[in-house]
Amino acid sequence: MKAMVATGNATPSVELAEVEHPQLGPDEVLVKVEAYSVNRGETFQLESPPPGWRPGKDVAGLVVQAAADGSGPAVGRRVVGHPPQGGWAEYVAVPSHALAELPDEVDAVTAAALPLAGLTALRLLRVVGDVAGRRILITGASGGVGHYFVELAAAAGARATAVTGSPERGRRLTELGAAEIVQDVADAAGPFDVALESTGGANLPLALAKVAHRGRLVWFGQVSRQPATLNFFDFFAGPESATIRHFHYADSDVSDGEDLATLVRLVATGRLHPEIGEVADWTESAAVLDRLRDRGIRGNAVLTVA
Repeated sequence: MKAMVATGNATPSVELAEVEHPQLGPDEVLVKVEAYSVNRGETFQLESPPPGWRPGKDVAGLVVQAAADGSGPAVGRRVVGHPPQGGWAEYVAVPSHALAELPDEVDAVTAAALPLAGLTALRLLRVVGDVAGRRILITGASGGVGHYFVELAAAAGARATAVTGSPERGRRLTELGAAEIVQDVADAAGPFDVALESTGGANLPLALAKVAHRGRLVWFGQVSRQPATLNFFDFFAGPESATIRHFHYADSDVSDGEDLATLVRLVATGRLHPEIGEVADWTESAAVLDRLRDRGIRGNAVLTVA
Protein backbone atom coordinates (compact mmCIF):
# COMPACT_ATOMS: atom_id res chain seq x y z
CA MET A 1 0.00 0.00 0.00
CA LYS A 2 1.01 3.65 -0.28
CA ALA A 3 1.78 5.88 2.68
CA MET A 4 3.47 9.14 3.52
CA VAL A 5 6.88 8.49 5.07
CA ALA A 6 9.33 10.89 6.67
CA THR A 7 12.27 11.91 4.50
CA GLY A 8 14.38 13.36 7.32
CA ASN A 9 14.76 16.53 5.25
CA ALA A 10 13.48 20.02 5.94
CA THR A 11 11.54 20.05 2.69
CA PRO A 12 9.91 17.98 1.50
CA SER A 13 9.46 16.48 4.93
CA VAL A 14 7.33 13.59 3.64
CA GLU A 15 6.98 11.61 0.43
CA LEU A 16 4.75 8.86 -0.92
CA ALA A 17 6.25 5.37 -0.69
CA GLU A 18 5.23 1.71 -0.77
CA VAL A 19 5.04 0.22 2.73
CA GLU A 20 3.87 -3.07 4.19
CA HIS A 21 0.18 -3.55 4.84
CA PRO A 22 -0.72 -3.12 8.56
CA GLN A 23 -0.57 -6.23 10.72
CA LEU A 24 -3.47 -6.12 13.17
CA GLY A 25 -3.33 -6.90 16.86
CA PRO A 26 -6.36 -8.71 18.35
CA ASP A 27 -7.99 -5.43 19.46
CA GLU A 28 -7.18 -3.44 16.33
CA VAL A 29 -9.44 -2.47 13.45
CA LEU A 30 -8.27 -1.92 9.87
CA VAL A 31 -9.49 1.41 8.51
CA LYS A 32 -9.41 2.47 4.86
CA VAL A 33 -8.42 6.11 5.24
CA GLU A 34 -10.55 8.72 3.48
CA ALA A 35 -9.07 11.81 5.14
CA TYR A 36 -6.48 12.73 7.74
CA SER A 37 -5.54 15.87 9.61
CA VAL A 38 -2.00 17.14 10.13
CA ASN A 39 -0.89 18.94 13.28
CA ARG A 40 1.85 21.50 13.86
CA GLY A 41 3.49 19.28 16.47
CA GLU A 42 3.95 16.63 13.81
CA THR A 43 6.01 19.05 11.74
CA PHE A 44 8.49 19.14 14.63
CA GLN A 45 8.57 15.33 14.87
CA LEU A 46 9.36 15.12 11.16
CA GLU A 47 12.61 17.02 11.70
CA SER A 48 14.19 14.04 13.48
CA PRO A 49 11.98 11.03 12.80
CA PRO A 50 12.85 7.89 14.80
CA PRO A 51 13.56 4.69 12.84
CA GLY A 52 10.42 2.85 11.78
CA TRP A 53 8.09 5.67 12.76
CA ARG A 54 5.42 6.85 10.33
CA PRO A 55 3.37 10.01 10.92
CA GLY A 56 -0.38 10.25 11.32
CA LYS A 57 -2.66 10.31 14.38
CA ASP A 58 -5.93 11.83 13.07
CA VAL A 59 -7.93 9.77 10.56
CA ALA A 60 -11.44 9.20 9.26
CA GLY A 61 -12.55 6.42 6.96
CA LEU A 62 -14.22 3.04 6.56
CA VAL A 63 -13.76 -0.13 8.60
CA VAL A 64 -12.66 -2.91 6.23
CA GLN A 65 -11.57 -5.46 8.85
CA ALA A 66 -13.04 -5.76 12.34
CA ALA A 67 -11.03 -6.52 15.47
CA ALA A 68 -10.40 -10.21 16.05
CA ASP A 69 -11.47 -9.98 19.69
CA GLY A 70 -14.90 -8.65 18.72
CA SER A 71 -14.37 -5.15 20.12
CA GLY A 72 -15.04 -1.98 18.18
CA PRO A 73 -17.12 -1.21 15.09
CA ALA A 74 -18.11 -3.72 12.43
CA VAL A 75 -16.98 -3.87 8.80
CA GLY A 76 -18.61 -1.15 6.71
CA ARG A 77 -18.92 1.39 9.53
CA ARG A 78 -17.68 4.94 8.97
CA VAL A 79 -15.34 5.98 11.77
CA VAL A 80 -13.00 8.61 13.13
CA GLY A 81 -9.90 7.34 14.87
CA HIS A 82 -6.75 8.28 16.74
CA PRO A 83 -4.07 5.68 15.97
CA PRO A 84 -0.66 5.89 17.66
CA GLN A 85 1.02 6.42 14.28
CA GLY A 86 0.84 5.61 10.57
CA GLY A 87 -2.41 7.36 9.69
CA TRP A 88 -1.12 9.18 6.61
CA ALA A 89 -1.70 6.12 4.48
CA GLU A 90 -4.24 4.20 2.45
CA TYR A 91 -4.90 1.89 5.40
CA VAL A 92 -4.13 2.10 9.11
CA ALA A 93 -4.55 -0.16 12.14
CA VAL A 94 -6.44 1.60 14.94
CA PRO A 95 -7.08 0.24 18.46
CA SER A 96 -10.80 -0.32 18.88
CA HIS A 97 -10.82 1.89 22.00
CA ALA A 98 -9.55 4.80 19.89
CA LEU A 99 -12.44 4.82 17.41
CA ALA A 100 -15.89 6.38 17.24
CA GLU A 101 -18.57 5.73 14.65
CA LEU A 102 -19.76 8.57 12.43
CA PRO A 103 -23.38 9.46 11.73
CA ASP A 104 -24.46 10.52 8.24
CA GLU A 105 -24.38 14.18 9.33
CA VAL A 106 -20.59 14.20 9.80
CA ASP A 107 -18.40 13.78 6.71
CA ALA A 108 -14.88 12.36 6.68
CA VAL A 109 -13.12 15.71 6.20
CA THR A 110 -14.87 17.25 9.20
CA ALA A 111 -14.29 14.15 11.32
CA ALA A 112 -10.58 13.96 10.48
CA ALA A 113 -10.08 17.37 12.05
CA LEU A 114 -11.38 16.19 15.42
CA PRO A 115 -8.95 13.80 17.15
CA LEU A 116 -5.79 15.48 18.44
CA ALA A 117 -7.05 19.07 18.61
CA GLY A 118 -10.54 18.13 19.74
CA LEU A 119 -9.39 15.67 22.39
CA THR A 120 -6.95 18.26 23.73
CA ALA A 121 -9.62 20.96 23.97
CA LEU A 122 -12.21 18.68 25.54
CA ARG A 123 -9.75 17.43 28.14
CA LEU A 124 -8.48 20.92 28.90
CA LEU A 125 -12.08 21.87 29.61
CA ARG A 126 -12.35 18.87 31.92
CA VAL A 127 -9.17 19.93 33.76
CA VAL A 128 -10.43 23.49 34.20
CA GLY A 129 -13.71 22.19 35.61
CA ASP A 130 -16.77 24.40 36.06
CA VAL A 131 -16.12 27.36 33.75
CA ALA A 132 -19.44 29.19 34.12
CA GLY A 133 -18.70 32.84 34.88
CA ARG A 134 -14.93 32.28 35.01
CA ARG A 135 -12.35 34.35 33.12
CA ILE A 136 -10.00 32.24 31.01
CA LEU A 137 -6.93 33.27 29.02
CA ILE A 138 -5.75 31.00 26.20
CA THR A 139 -2.59 31.60 24.17
CA GLY A 140 -1.90 30.27 20.67
CA ALA A 141 -5.63 30.34 20.19
CA SER A 142 -5.82 30.47 16.38
CA GLY A 143 -4.90 26.78 16.01
CA GLY A 144 -7.29 23.85 16.10
CA VAL A 145 -7.16 23.45 19.90
CA GLY A 146 -7.93 27.13 20.48
CA HIS A 147 -10.98 27.14 18.21
CA TYR A 148 -12.44 24.05 19.84
CA PHE A 149 -11.72 25.19 23.38
CA VAL A 150 -13.12 28.69 22.93
CA GLU A 151 -16.37 27.38 21.49
CA LEU A 152 -16.78 24.71 24.18
CA ALA A 153 -15.87 27.05 27.03
CA ALA A 154 -18.02 29.93 25.81
CA ALA A 155 -21.01 27.60 25.45
CA ALA A 156 -20.47 26.56 29.07
CA GLY A 157 -20.53 30.17 30.27
CA ALA A 158 -16.84 31.14 30.35
CA ARG A 159 -15.50 34.57 29.45
CA ALA A 160 -12.55 33.66 27.22
CA THR A 161 -9.74 35.96 26.12
CA ALA A 162 -7.84 34.55 23.13
CA VAL A 163 -4.30 35.51 22.15
CA THR A 164 -3.76 35.32 18.38
CA GLY A 165 -1.12 36.52 15.94
CA SER A 166 -3.44 39.03 14.24
CA PRO A 167 -6.97 40.43 14.47
CA GLU A 168 -7.87 38.55 11.28
CA ARG A 169 -6.86 35.23 12.84
CA GLY A 170 -9.04 36.06 15.84
CA ARG A 171 -12.19 37.01 13.94
CA ARG A 172 -13.56 33.49 13.83
CA LEU A 173 -12.86 33.05 17.55
CA THR A 174 -15.09 36.03 18.24
CA GLU A 175 -17.85 34.35 16.24
CA LEU A 176 -17.35 31.20 18.33
CA GLY A 177 -17.82 33.13 21.57
CA ALA A 178 -14.49 34.66 22.59
CA ALA A 179 -15.10 37.74 24.74
CA GLU A 180 -11.85 39.43 23.77
CA ILE A 181 -9.07 39.00 21.18
CA VAL A 182 -5.56 40.34 21.82
CA GLN A 183 -2.31 39.95 19.90
CA ASP A 184 -0.03 39.91 22.92
CA VAL A 185 -0.35 38.33 26.35
CA ALA A 186 0.76 41.62 27.90
CA ASP A 187 -2.34 43.30 26.42
CA ALA A 188 -4.80 40.88 28.03
CA ALA A 189 -6.89 42.57 30.73
CA GLY A 190 -6.64 40.20 33.68
CA PRO A 191 -6.81 38.90 36.24
CA PHE A 192 -7.88 35.47 34.98
CA ASP A 193 -9.13 32.51 36.95
CA VAL A 194 -7.26 30.21 34.57
CA ALA A 195 -4.52 30.80 32.00
CA LEU A 196 -4.00 28.11 29.38
CA GLU A 197 -0.49 28.52 27.96
CA SER A 198 0.66 26.72 24.82
CA THR A 199 3.42 28.87 23.37
CA GLY A 200 6.22 28.83 25.95
CA GLY A 201 9.11 31.27 25.88
CA ALA A 202 8.38 34.70 27.30
CA ASN A 203 4.62 34.14 27.23
CA LEU A 204 4.54 31.68 30.14
CA PRO A 205 5.68 34.12 32.86
CA LEU A 206 3.57 36.86 31.26
CA ALA A 207 0.48 34.63 31.41
CA LEU A 208 1.25 33.61 35.00
CA ALA A 209 1.39 37.29 36.00
CA LYS A 210 -2.20 37.64 34.72
CA VAL A 211 -3.54 34.89 37.00
CA ALA A 212 -5.84 35.86 39.83
CA HIS A 213 -5.58 35.03 43.53
CA ARG A 214 -5.82 31.23 43.87
CA GLY A 215 -5.85 31.00 40.09
CA ARG A 216 -4.18 28.42 37.89
CA LEU A 217 -1.84 28.32 34.94
CA VAL A 218 -2.12 25.18 32.82
CA TRP A 219 0.87 24.63 30.54
CA PHE A 220 -0.04 22.43 27.57
CA GLY A 221 2.46 23.21 24.83
CA GLN A 222 5.51 25.08 23.63
CA VAL A 223 4.92 25.85 19.97
CA SER A 224 7.39 28.75 20.03
CA ARG A 225 10.08 26.15 20.79
CA GLN A 226 11.67 28.72 23.07
CA PRO A 227 12.54 27.71 26.65
CA ALA A 228 10.45 29.35 29.34
CA THR A 229 12.24 30.96 32.28
CA LEU A 230 10.23 31.53 35.43
CA ASN A 231 11.61 33.66 38.25
CA PHE A 232 10.05 32.15 41.34
CA PHE A 233 10.65 35.32 43.32
CA ASP A 234 8.29 37.02 40.84
CA PHE A 235 5.92 34.09 41.20
CA PHE A 236 5.82 34.35 44.99
CA ALA A 237 5.31 38.12 44.75
CA GLY A 238 2.52 37.64 42.22
CA PRO A 239 -0.87 35.91 42.49
CA GLU A 240 -1.28 34.49 45.99
CA SER A 241 -1.76 30.72 46.21
CA ALA A 242 -1.67 30.33 42.43
CA THR A 243 -0.74 26.94 40.99
CA ILE A 244 1.00 25.72 37.83
CA ARG A 245 -0.02 22.46 36.20
CA HIS A 246 1.44 20.54 33.28
CA PHE A 247 -1.13 19.02 30.94
CA HIS A 248 -0.77 16.25 28.37
CA TYR A 249 -3.85 15.29 26.41
CA ALA A 250 -3.06 11.55 26.49
CA ASP A 251 -3.22 11.48 30.31
CA SER A 252 -6.93 10.80 30.47
CA ASP A 253 -9.18 8.47 32.45
CA VAL A 254 -11.62 8.51 29.54
CA SER A 255 -10.73 6.53 26.40
CA ASP A 256 -10.07 8.26 23.10
CA GLY A 257 -13.07 6.49 21.60
CA GLU A 258 -15.46 7.75 24.27
CA ASP A 259 -14.23 11.33 23.95
CA LEU A 260 -14.27 11.14 20.15
CA ALA A 261 -17.89 10.00 20.35
CA THR A 262 -18.66 13.09 22.46
CA LEU A 263 -16.98 15.37 19.91
CA VAL A 264 -18.81 13.70 17.03
CA ARG A 265 -22.14 14.13 18.83
CA LEU A 266 -21.45 17.83 19.40
CA VAL A 267 -20.59 18.32 15.73
CA ALA A 268 -23.63 16.36 14.54
CA THR A 269 -25.96 18.48 16.68
CA GLY A 270 -24.41 21.79 15.57
CA ARG A 271 -22.81 22.61 18.92
CA LEU A 272 -19.18 22.30 17.77
CA HIS A 273 -17.78 23.64 14.52
CA PRO A 274 -14.35 22.42 13.38
CA GLU A 275 -12.34 25.25 11.86
CA ILE A 276 -10.74 23.76 8.75
CA GLY A 277 -8.34 26.22 7.18
CA GLU A 278 -7.28 24.08 4.24
CA VAL A 279 -8.36 20.90 2.46
CA ALA A 280 -6.09 19.31 -0.16
CA ASP A 281 -5.29 16.00 -1.82
CA TRP A 282 -2.83 13.93 0.19
CA THR A 283 -0.23 14.23 -2.56
CA GLU A 284 0.07 17.86 -1.38
CA SER A 285 0.96 16.83 2.18
CA ALA A 286 4.54 18.17 2.10
CA ALA A 287 3.45 21.63 0.93
CA VAL A 288 0.60 21.77 3.45
CA LEU A 289 3.00 20.81 6.24
CA ASP A 290 5.30 23.67 5.22
CA ARG A 291 2.41 26.15 5.43
CA LEU A 292 1.26 24.73 8.75
CA ARG A 293 4.76 24.94 10.25
CA ASP A 294 5.03 28.56 9.10
CA ARG A 295 1.64 29.39 10.67
CA GLY A 296 0.05 29.96 7.29
CA ILE A 297 -3.08 27.94 8.13
CA ARG A 298 -5.75 28.91 10.64
CA GLY A 299 -7.38 26.02 12.45
CA ASN A 300 -6.93 22.51 11.04
CA ALA A 301 -5.54 21.26 7.74
CA VAL A 302 -7.08 18.12 6.25
CA LEU A 303 -5.79 15.90 3.43
CA THR A 304 -8.07 13.60 1.42
CA VAL A 305 -6.94 10.17 0.24
CA ALA A 306 -8.18 9.27 -3.22
